Parts: sequence; structure tokens; C-alpha cells
Amino acid sequence: MSNLYDVIIIGGGPAGLSAAYSAYQNGAQKILVIERDRELGGILQQCIHNGFGLHHFKEELTGPGYAHRCIELIKDKPEIETLIDTMVLDILEDKTVIVVSPERGLLELKGKTVILAMGCRERTRGAIRIPGERPAGVFTAGAAQRMVNMEGYLPGKKIVILGSGDIGLIMARRMSLEGCQVKAVLEICPFSNGLTRNIVQCLEDYEIPLYLSHTIVKIHGQERVTGVTVAKVDAKMQVIPGTEFEIECDTVLLSVGLIPENELSKNLSLAMHPLTSGPIVNQKRETSSSGVYAAGNVVHVHDLVDFVSEEAEIAGKFAALEAQGLKENDKRQVKVIPQDGIRTCVPQQLSLGGAAESFKLFMRVGSPETKVKLEITSGEHLLLSKMMAVAKPSEMIAVELSSEKASMIDNDVIVSLKREV
Repeated sequence: MSNLYDVIIIGGGPAGLSAAYSAYQNGAQKILVIERDRELGGILQQCIHNGFGLHHFKEELTGPGYAHRCIELIKDKPEIETLIDTMVLDILEDKTVIVVSPERGLLELKGKTVILAMGCRERTRGAIRIPGERPAGVFTAGAAQRMVNMEGYLPGKKIVILGSGDIGLIMARRMSLEGCQVKAVLEICPFSNGLTRNIVQCLEDYEIPLYLSHTIVKIHGQERVTGVTVAKVDAKMQVIPGTEFEIECDTVLLSVGLIPENELSKNLSLAMHPLTSGPIVNQKRETSSSGVYAAGNVVHVHDLVDFVSEEAEIAGKFAALEAQGLKENDKRQVKVIPQDGIRTCVPQQLSLGGAAESFKLFMRVGSPETKVKLEITSGEHLLLSKMMAVAKPSEMIAVELSSEKASMIDNDVIVSLKREV
């Protein structure tokens, strides 16, 4: 095993695998994928439901099915090596990656370029500070998903789910199918944070109640959860006194948001975005550190894995070109500024210079909107105008700007919503 690589990719989930294949297609001769789990595929291995791949592979797949497709793309290619059960300890500024594994011990690997594809992790009970004892029976929804789908254990029989993120909704259906009683799904916001199709297929089809503007104010039980106290919240998310009621349960699943896994990014002192909690990237998915790229949920949390793969292919392409000395010198940077209802937009900046190429913008709104117009402008130029019947925070908006429109960019790009008066 050589210690010098064209591209080192940290993370062997859909982002890492797609980036590796893209780097291979774009001429990289030595590519290494490092994965800390015991197999490739990342979070997809525990997502046994369908609904993956409709955009990317043009057919409906399960999570493991999608992962298998990605693994097959890089299999039997001598240019692509993989290290599983291997933890990355640090990335140095000269793109030396320090890793450790039970089989190989401590290794120092050198990359001409590095792609960050570590995905995201779940927010825990400690992050949202629910009062009460610390009994057994409180899990994140993703931990429960792995227990049920991969390890074959049931976390409990009477379930309350806090948060209406997609994993929580899918676990409501999964636990119902396993014969458990899902008492309620509670959401502190006045709107659901999951995809519309998951609300319908996972809650409405199984007659599971969804309480909007409600949260857990106390967890009961000493050795094991025995119930929770639930209360309604106001517009400022403060508990309304007198609205409390009890739900008997033995398990609480938390689906209260995902956080990009960026400890390694912070060690590298990359410029981070306060709202996405990921590194700031340009349209080539290059971070503030030259030669370090990032893609997928480590940049911002996606709701569709197809978009993760699409983003990773961009990172893989430009990392491979840089490793071969084919990187174009970008003459100037312009910012992408979300405003008027658009909460976040990726990429956050554009590198201009050379021939203009088409690129996509991925954005989320701050709150649910109906009958709005998405406008993208640069100086005096209107780059895109698109009417939208519905826009939800849980559903990412992806729009493409053609190379012709990209060539018109001469100033900061403003992304905004215009509401009908």
C-alpha cells in the first residue's frame, strides 16, 4: 500500500463512493476511500425502506440497494483502494491524513487532494436538554433504526417520537410494522420537518397522531422510561402553562435534527457556515483550504441521497483535475447571498474565471411558503425566475443555472423569494 494518493476521500457512504467513481472517471490514478464502519455504504445500510435512486439511477431502490449500486461502481478498479474499519484522527494542512485501524495500526497517508464526505450525526437528548431522569429507553431515531434493521433488536413496545424529521417518521412506520404501538409523534415547530410523502406514508396511512407545536417537558422513570409529559408551545417555542398532558410509554425516540460531522473540518480551520454547520464551498465544492473539497451531508443536510451523489461527483471531478495539475486559476470570488425567505444556499460562493460552466444551487426556505416566485439575480441581470406552488423547509430546492446564465454573473448572486401581494 503506497502512502501517496491523488485523492483521499474520508467517508465511504454515498458521497464518498460517488466522489471516488467521479475522480476515477476524470483521470485520477490513485484514489483511497477511508470508512470507519465495518463495511462501505454509510447510513444507507440501515435504511431498508425504498424511495432512493429515483433521480440518480432512474429507478426506485432501497438504501442497501443504492449503496450496492455505488459499491459496484468502484469495485474491481485498481485505481480505487478502500480502507474499512479505519478511523481518521487528523488531517494536516499539507493534506497528510493520520488514520488508525485494528488491522494496520497507525498510518500516515499523503494526498494531493482530500475530499471530506463524513456525512452527519444526530442531535441527542443532551443537545435539547429535556428535563427528567436518565432511564433506559431514550434513543436517537437513527440508533433505533440500526438496532431494528441491522442488529435485530426492538428498543421497546410503546413508543413516543419527538421530532418529525424523516428518520423519525420512517421509524414510526417501522415500529408499527414490528408490532409496536406508536403513541404519538411530537413536533415543536408549527409545521412538519419531514418530506410530505413520509408524512402521508408513515403517519397518515398508519393513523399515528402528529402533534404540531408540542414538545416533551419531562421524561418519567427510574430504571426504564414509564412515560412523558407533553405540553403545547407558543410561537416563540415557549411552553404554554396548563397545556401539559401525560403519555404512557417505555421508549422515547429523538428525531430532532442532523448536524454535519465536521470535527475534522474544524481542526483544518476551514471557513464554516453558521446556518448549515458545514464548510463554505464554491461551485466546485472546494473549501477555503486549497485542495480540500467537501460534499454531501458534511456540507449541508440533504433530504435525498440522489442530491448527495450529484454533489459528490462535482467534488470528485475537480479534486481529480487538481491532482493532475489541471486546475483553472480562478480570477475572483463572488458571494451567493440568500435573503427574503431563503435560509441557506449551497454553494455559498462562486469562483469565476475561465469558461463559464453550468452549475446547480441547492437551497432551503426558512418557513413554509405557498405561491412564491424564486428569483436569482446578479447585479442588473435576472438569472432565474421560477414560480413555486409550495416551498417547505424540509424539502430542498435545486435549480440549475446554464453556462449562458453563469457567464452573466458580474456581481454577488442574490437568491430570494418574492411573495404575491
